[in-house]
Amino acid sequence: MIEKTISEIEEKISGAESVSAERKKELLKLLGTLKTEVANLSETHGEQADSIAGFAKLSAHEATRVDQNPELRELSIKGLQSSAGGFEQSHPRLVQIVNAISKTLSDLGI
Repeated sequence: MIEKTISEIEEKISGAESVSAERKKELLKLLGTLKTEVANLSETHGEQADSIAGFAKLSAHEATRVDQNPELRELSIKGLQSSAGGFEQSHPRLVQIVNAISKTLSDLGI
């Protein structure tokens, strides 16, 4: 399920007309890393991994909409960050990737 969700996010970003080619490339690279990290997390924390993937999908949707709602974008990004909270010690790379994705998606709204 996680791999499918992240693949859907990759498709959404690839097809987003509101995102520059440079940002698309950056986000797709980060998503590739997220896919690996979330897959590792799912071996021990399946529900949390699903939550991270789900919030990543929602955040990407909100950040790539043509008619963005800044409040919804920021709420979805906060949800993504919160879903990865608590894994700083056990999965620091995952938290770094989630933070990088969050920042990049947030910057799309500027």
